[in-house]
Amino acid sequence: MDVDQLDLNPRITAAVKKAKLRSARELLCLSGADLQRLTGLSAPDARRTLQAAALHLRGSEVLTALQLSQQMQTPGQPQRLSLGCPVLDGLLRGGLPLDGISELAGHSSVGKTQLALQLCLTVQLPRQHGGLEAGAVYICTEEVFPHRRLQQLIAHQPQLRDNIPAELLRAVPFGDRVFVEHAADVDALLECVARRLPVLLGRGLARLVVLDSVAAPFRCAFGGQASVARARRLQTLGAALRRLSCTFQSPVLCTNQIMDAVEDRALAGPQGFTDERACAALGMAWCNQLLLRLAAERTRSEESPLGPPARTLRVVFAPHLPPASCSFTVSAEGVRGTESC
Repeated sequence: MDVDQLDLNPRITAAVKKAKLRSARELLCLSGADLQRLTGLSAPDARRTLQAAALHLRGSEVLTALQLSQQMQTPGQPQRLSLGCPVLDGLLRGGLPLDGISELAGHSSVGKTQLALQLCLTVQLPRQHGGLEAGAVYICTEEVFPHRRLQQLIAHQPQLRDNIPAELLRAVPFGDRVFVEHAADVDALLECVARRLPVLLGRGLARLVVLDSVAAPFRCAFGGQASVARARRLQTLGAALRRLSCTFQSPVLCTNQIMDAVEDRALAGPQGFTDERACAALGMAWCNQLLLRLAAERTRSEESPLGPPARTLRVVFAPHLPPASCSFTVSAEGVRGTESC
């Protein structure tokens, strides 16, 4: 988008072009002070230039936040990926957002992988049923991919999704559209995200990325003395995942491990666990990459300490959601939320 198209005084346009700034996007990458330094323009002229560039890219019409929200909700294009359960979807106001990184943190065996597998099936459903009509990429960094559990979930889809016609569920090739990658270390993970993910997403073969788990390769590769190097690699990973998510409108779900203690809780970010000692791994360097953090935990009732533990899913932070929680269960059919919150 050439600067000649901007509604600017020819004198300002000439100064901008002399500074070798050719597009509105290049202008908006600069602060007012930087633009003054490069072009020699006065502060009012620099401010006017940035306003003209912003208006040209966005359009001259002034819109309210409500109007922008209504524009985003285009017919037939869901703005969330369903979790496969109306109660869980209600907690997240429709499901996972399509443009950002969502994290599910919790202790082992709390149900993180179960929910991730369920999303791999939901994403393949038609849009009117909360899916995106595409497959999923499942990146394993710890355990072998749980193939048997996936097959069990596929077999129980008619029971879990009883609101969807059985013939429609039988017509979806669930097992053929889950692409499994294994990344044992940070370099292999970054290679997968940089090279193989763009191919699958770009061809429309997949619209969901699951990273299970994000902490394992980083906790093995970096010790306490390598915190700066680890933070840089985390930022590289987060930037690449966000870029892919926004470019292809594909949600990214990362599961994360839990640490039982941390020296400085201010460095760990918001947590949302009942146990104050528990916090998600990787600290603020990773927390700052997230759009949505969910916390899953199991607690035992004081009335029946020998009974099965209760599971809770909690919204820790998100720009579009208030802090909230609901109970959920994991069965052979899959993950279901319960009405009690």
